[in-house]
Amino acid sequence: MTPVRVGVFGLLGSGNLGNDGSLEAVLGYLRAEHPEAVVDALCGGPEAVAARYRIPATRLHWYRGEYRTASRAGAIAGKGLGKLVDVFRTAAWVRRHDVVIVPGMGVLEATLPLRPWGFPYSLFLLCASGRLFGTRVALVSVGAAAIGSRPTRALVRWSARLAAYRSYRDEPSREAMRAMGVDTARDEVYPDLAFALPAPRAGTPPGSPGPPSDRPGTVCVGVMDFHGGDDDRARAGEIHRRYLDGTTRFVRALAEDGRPVRLLTGDEVDTAVVDAILGAVDSPLVTAAETASLADLMKEMAAADTVVATRYHNLVCALKAGTPTLALSYAAKSDALMARMGLDAYRHPAREVDADRLLEQFRALEKSAAGLRRTLAGRNLIAARELERQFTALTSAVFPANARTHTLREAP
Repeated sequence: MTPVRVGVFGLLGSGNLGNDGSLEAVLGYLRAEHPEAVVDALCGGPEAVAARYRIPATRLHWYRGEYRTASRAGAIAGKGLGKLVDVFRTAAWVRRHDVVIVPGMGVLEATLPLRPWGFPYSLFLLCASGRLFGTRVALVSVGAAAIGSRPTRALVRWSARLAAYRSYRDEPSREAMRAMGVDTARDEVYPDLAFALPAPRAGTPPGSPGPPSDRPGTVCVGVMDFHGGDDDRARAGEIHRRYLDGTTRFVRALAEDGRPVRLLTGDEVDTAVVDAILGAVDSPLVTAAETASLADLMKEMAAADTVVATRYHNLVCALKAGTPTLALSYAAKSDALMARMGLDAYRHPAREVDADRLLEQFRALEKSAAGLRRTLAGRNLIAARELERQFTALTSAVFPANARTHTLREAP
């Protein structure tokens, strides 16, 4: 039997821990259910993906300056030429595969600033190439949201229509695609792929101060280089200043109460926010964790008493770790996640962080911590079972029949 050829696609290896965590979950599924598969990636950070996950990886864009702002004529010409070259590069890569999986990520949304000729264009090339060459493209547990920009919305809509398989990480994502004109009658909703990753054991992670027995435990605060969404460009600076000021005041108040605080990130760009808070809050109780994966984030959060976090996959990690969590919510995906996990009451708007109100909500969270831990334990069991169904459905939908037979025959 010829091994099935599987490609994984996305902004992987580019510094976003959530994206890489979704990839890790899909690779775990492939190794368990399709050990015969030959896997490689077309991604944003091929060197990082190849080194970490030991699979061949190809650069997503021909033009190496794709992620830098083009202001000079040469750079603009290079980007333009790159868009043309990527048509043929993407098509050639897709044609070599039986299946291409887009693992999770918010690939059908614009909740953060996004240009149509960036990732939406790349995703459209992928899905169009899949339809042209008969390669099954699967959008697995992806995020979606209403998009204001007409060019971006058109590219996202056609990408979804051309995909052979779609599933979403929450109900608002499916509803958003239906509202944008995609037939979602056969599309299912499953938890975020990161819930398929191994859960950490509670304990003190390396580098954590470890509070004395007579002092309350650590609070993990997950920060984000937050400037609003794609429709907030005109007031992005104001949104960022308000977010940073409110979060800094909250951290300072915790430190003044004698609480150890661990600052966490989810993307390399978040480091600037950590540095700003450390510069403004002069306290040995406030420290920053160095994390290279979602597993590292979960270990930090499993060791904490409580978590307050902004970035979506920081929330996923905290909830997966079973730690009572308060969300600084910036999109419907955060609200849907908190509702799914039974913590709908513990949300605060990231665009208008009010430190005093946030402290009130935080104290209410701590008072209910024991019950919330029990709630999270039950919801995590449900999420694990639902993701098992997701992977079974994915195998049935997009893998060649001989690959499915091989997997079923060798299953214990």
